[in-house]
Amino acid sequence: MNQPDPTDETRNLAQRLAAGELTVEAFLAALPTAQAATVRTVDLGDAKLDLDRRRRCGYPEVVYAEGKSDEAIERICRRLLDAGVNVLATRTSPQQAQRLQTLFPQGRYNAVARTFRADAPSATAATETAKAGRVVVVSAGTSDRPVAEEAVETLDWMGVEVELLQDIGVAGPQRLLENVHRLVTADAIVVVAGMEGALPSVVAGHVACPVVAVPTSVGYGASLGGIAALLSMLNSCAANVAVVNIDAGFKGGYVAGLIASRAAKARAGQ
Repeated sequence: MNQPDPTDETRNLAQRLAAGELTVEAFLAALPTAQAATVRTVDLGDAKLDLDRRRRCGYPEVVYAEGKSDEAIERICRRLLDAGVNVLATRTSPQQAQRLQTLFPQGRYNAVARTFRADAPSATAATETAKAGRVVVVSAGTSDRPVAEEAVETLDWMGVEVELLQDIGVAGPQRLLENVHRLVTADAIVVVAGMEGALPSVVAGHVACPVVAVPTSVGYGASLGGIAALLSMLNSCAANVAVVNIDAGFKGGYVAGLIASRAAKARAGQ
């Protein structure tokens, strides 16, 4: 069942404030409750789409495509686009992407990242505005690139300036040193690494910003599908390292994007 637009109740409160029926204190006290009570949820049958997430959390809902039927993904994407929301679908298979590309010709598929993105016509102008904040995504090896690319696509969708540095893992430390000047200007850094997962600690020792570490499932048997890298990152002695789940490029990018966008707003005095 579709619920009321949260702006309706907010507008009602504002009108009562303007008419002198509410004091400023009463308006401010009632506002959070009014908005929370009218969260917009759209029932699509096999999915309940949260159209209020951008207001609450800063960014709209993202589609996790893996395991969803073609029909479900189509309905979700179409409803998001109708609401003026730019679509980001993660873990999208080539077959799913081919169908989505036919349905939404403006969309684009990153086969490495396994992401599908489509911009809503009404959101085009906002997409073309200046990027807010800056994040550098660092990939330890070329085998880690799919996870790193997922982070990059996520950050670009969030409207954050993003730079990708590839194949600068600890096996060749000179490659990292050559790029430190790019790292020190970032609001946040995403470091994607498998094997022993040592790179985030090394990067963090050079910068004064948060480092979001993303362990990958890349490595030989004792890497245990990324658990070795995960434990190494969790045990980092660098104080500015935080860790997300194995192969979670989207999550790493999203967290870094929140940090960078808030830093940009702070600089702008917002």
